Amino acid sequence: MTLVKIANMATKIRCARFLVYSAAELKEAHEPYGLESAMAKMYASDICLEVVTDALQVFGGSGYLKGMEVERAYRDARITTIYEGTNEIQRVVIASHILGKLKQNADTPRKKSQGETGARKKMIFKDGSAAEKVTALVESLKGDGYDFTVGIALDTPIVDAERVVSAGKGIGAKENMKLIEDLARNVGAAIGSSRPVAETLQYVPIDRYVGMSGQKFSGNLYIACGISGAGQHLKGIKDATTIVAINNNANARIFKNCDYGIVGDLNEILPLLTDALDTGKKKPAPPMVKMKKPFIKKAPPALPHYVCNGCGYEYDPEVGDYENGVKAGTLFEALPEEWICPDCGEEKTGFIEVK
Repeated sequence: MTLVKIANMATKIRCARFLVYSAAELKEAHEPYGLESAMAKMYASDICLEVVTDALQVFGGSGYLKGMEVERAYRDARITTIYEGTNEIQRVVIASHILGKLKQNADTPRKKSQGETGARKKMIFKDGSAAEKVTALVESLKGDGYDFTVGIALDTPIVDAERVVSAGKGIGAKENMKLIEDLARNVGAAIGSSRPVAETLQYVPIDRYVGMSGQKFSGNLYIACGISGAGQHLKGIKDATTIVAINNNANARIFKNCDYGIVGDLNEILPLLTDALDTGKKKPAPPMVKMKKPFIKKAPPALPHYVCNGCGYEYDPEVGDYENGVKAGTLFEALPEEWICPDCGEEKTGFIEVK
């Protein structure tokens, strides 16, 4: 019976994996992928819960003990069917696609949301040498009022830190964490990480990872090194005053959710940035004073806009929503009752008017 369970578990995982790959392939090819992504999210999370339930059964009573890997997986699996659009909502999205309610209109551009971290400067340094990009970043940060002559201990709790330098999987081998440590000292910051770096790679203690399910950072300066920008990580830094991203992938999601970014090799950028911020021995930092986010002026909308409470998607009547078959010029009040947020599946009642 155990062998049958394992065979079924392996088959289900493989099916879920290829469904996810299928949706990802469409996205990378810039093809419509709303239906496939909803299927992938729904099926993969349902299968995740089924498989860990079977795994728990295989381990018997020992699998339910606190501290066991399978017990942790069992607890983690349940949330995947809830966040980022519940599976019930995903089924509504899938059915709507099949029944033709999400008819696409290629002539109407889709309104982009501000991103998971709200309005950001999105000043990305891509051109020029590595040294020139680092210089531009340092000048921008100093212009914003950051003082790099003061510092805090590297192990300062994330929730108490004014500044954090975080490592993602893009940091590579464990010995490269020395680059993160050196940079954090010269920035005057604590060390953080993405969840995989703490949990899977175990480069840092588990209480150092930042994200929706980990530590929340609401200080002033957050520098993400080799972090792609998964949704759960971005939700953990959305209250940061300034977000800096360093990644070699120009299309990384983090760049759409940061104030400043450098596209480049971490092994080249981090030493240059560390040297540029070297002010000698750091003075103890004074108590943190929360800096204000930069005001990004937007032209007032001609027609009332509505924002999704779930993900921040903004419905613009002048643009409409071609994925839901809504033409430009359609007021929010005139949207069909079955219309849902194209980003997270939230219903109309979950939207509020932008005053």
